[in-house]
Order: sequence, then C-alpha cells, then structure tokens
Amino acid sequence: MTQHTAIILLAAVVIGLVIGGLTFLSGTPVAGAILAGLVSAGGSVPVLRTLIG
Repeated sequence: MTQHTAIILLAAVVIGLVIGGLTFLSGTPVAGAILAGLVSAGGSVPVLRTLIG
C-alpha cells in the first residue's frame, strides 16, 4: 500500500467516523448512524483521490 492510498483511506475513515457520530448524536438509531458513516466514508474516497492526488 502506498503512502498516498494510506492517507486517502485514513481521511475517509475519519470522515466516516465524524459523520456517523454526528448522525448518532442527532437522535438517529445506531444502525442508521453506522450506515451513514459507511456511505460517507465510501463516497469520500473518489473525491479525496481527485483532491489529493
């Protein structure tokens, strides 16, 4: 794994955790918050790839 890939995946995980945490704190059930975090992490990878690389 290259350093570029590691940075992108790390940033995607951080984004997913933040979005999932904020979704949970807004009153959404845990399953919905996990789904929101996964979707945002997955959706951020192509965007981060174009922005960073």
